[in-house]
Amino acid sequence: MSALCAVEAVARLGSVTQAANELGLTQSAVSHNIRLVEETLGVILFRRDTTGTVVLARGEVLGSAIHDGLSRIAGAINAVRRNDSGPALTVSILPGFAIQWLFPRLINFDETNSGVELSIVTTANLADFDSGEAMVALRYGTGEYPGLHVDRLFGEEMFPVCSASYADTHLSPLAQPSDLPRHILIHDDIWPLLQTVPGWRAWLDAAGHPEISAEKGRHYSQSNLSIHAAVAGFGVCLGRSPLVIDDLVSGRLVRPFGPAVPTGYAYYFVCPPQALKVPKIRNFREWLLAEAATTRGTLGTLLGTYHA
Repeated sequence: MSALCAVEAVARLGSVTQAANELGLTQSAVSHNIRLVEETLGVILFRRDTTGTVVLARGEVLGSAIHDGLSRIAGAINAVRRNDSGPALTVSILPGFAIQWLFPRLINFDETNSGVELSIVTTANLADFDSGEAMVALRYGTGEYPGLHVDRLFGEEMFPVCSASYADTHLSPLAQPSDLPRHILIHDDIWPLLQTVPGWRAWLDAAGHPEISAEKGRHYSQSNLSIHAAVAGFGVCLGRSPLVIDDLVSGRLVRPFGPAVPTGYAYYFVCPPQALKVPKIRNFREWLLAEAATTRGTLGTLLGTYHA
């Protein structure tokens, strides 16, 4: 571990002397640790010349990886140190869902739970509850999380959306699915579910237009980016109902036409069963279920045939 820490410090600081000062070691000890790693790997990570230490590309790559690993370990240690009766509650959630749905509603939670500090971890990976990475998670999928407590929040339907100004001012009409080939399609390539989550191809088939290409357009790696692009007037986005609900209510987005097609995916609250014994987690779950019920009601009003 000390050898890896030496590599990380030199790669980050670009100096054996500064790394030695930071680590509380002699320059010779830092150099020895670097040689140990280089000999083990059979590669040179740093070059020494008259000007000092030069960090080679492979040294940067390894140093960055060690830094990330040490940061994760430090985060897990801090999470484990926090006792369940403390104020912090760590929530793991997809970035798009966090920005488009959770964040605008957190003020409601804060008003009634001022003693609970929410710590939001945005990631596409499933939360590792055993490591202390998160206490609860808000997940997008089919609800199959063996061994965990699962509450379904709401289902999802997809349909085209765009800004009102885009629909009104674009040179080509946008009144029916057959008009889409003359417009830019905005795609949200949700990693790591890209190959399984229905997108434009599935929607076009359901709308009766298998002949329209679903590949062209702009691709974004997160749902919130594709929605922001649509709000900015960059094209037509395939809106996912819980993520565009606030933009539809505010008028930032409009639905030029249907249909609204169920994706088969939904959003879930997930946690270890024993976590429900913790008061702050119970409070967060109850608040979340109430907010989800409100969202289902609003989507029913907006879509008419919403599959909750």
